[in-house]
Amino acid sequence: MGFADQRFNVNLSILFTELPLLERPAAAAAAGFTAVELWWPWADSPTPEQSELDALRGAVRDAGVRLTGLNLYAGQLPGPDRGALSVPGEESERFRANIDVAAGFAESLGCTALNALYGNRVDGADPAEQDALALENLALAARAADRIGAVLLVEALNQPESPRYPLVSAPAAVGVVDKVNAATGLDNARFLMDLYHLAMNGEDLPRVIERYAAVTGHVQIADTPGRGAPGTGSLPLEGLLDRLREAGYEGWVGLEYKPGDRPSAEVFDWLPREARAAR
Repeated sequence: MGFADQRFNVNLSILFTELPLLERPAAAAAAGFTAVELWWPWADSPTPEQSELDALRGAVRDAGVRLTGLNLYAGQLPGPDRGALSVPGEESERFRANIDVAAGFAESLGCTALNALYGNRVDGADPAEQDALALENLALAARAADRIGAVLLVEALNQPESPRYPLVSAPAAVGVVDKVNAATGLDNARFLMDLYHLAMNGEDLPRVIERYAAVTGHVQIADTPGRGAPGTGSLPLEGLLDRLREAGYEGWVGLEYKPGDRPSAEVFDWLPREARAAR
């Protein structure tokens, strides 16, 4: 097997960020990719002006790429925040306001995966109350995703970089997935398996793949250390992706790595150009 047998998309919120947002879909297409994903592009606004949504939609369509994954509103990302849905008060309200906007935008571009980052623990807030709020909001998001034929993704991050984020292991994130599916009865919540974050947590990645491939709705990769392109660190990404295929995973693999000091267009040399277009 190998990298050439995977379906890759490019995360335009971490790659091609040297370009304005509306130029990034075309840059990904020029690099040979036919699919992209995004964090919520408007960190300050869960409900941007319709003209902004239309402009980005047009840029994706004009580039001839498919949007395959979209984060729901997550606060300041990149930045200090790691989601909003478990944060009491204004932030969780902003998350709720974003749900239908994000789902509508995703549906208009045929995107079938919405990622909902859990949010950090908050000083003075009861963790149990945050978890109850999170489940309530995740259930709302799962129902919205179901209406557009999408899955809702729940992601584990890594403890060294996100010390206040409570989902810092595969079992923790999958546990939330199970609770959401039980609450809604829809069975459309899935685990987002980010191999970089799990490696940073010191998890046994072959074991994680064996146990959780069946409930995985999306995979993201970057090498460790450094969160660079495959081959810049020590993570055996090609072999791990082979294991995922063998375990039955046939979905997208998001390229969510940092380009370092090179232009983004130059950091895909590990992947033959003919393997970049989705098959």
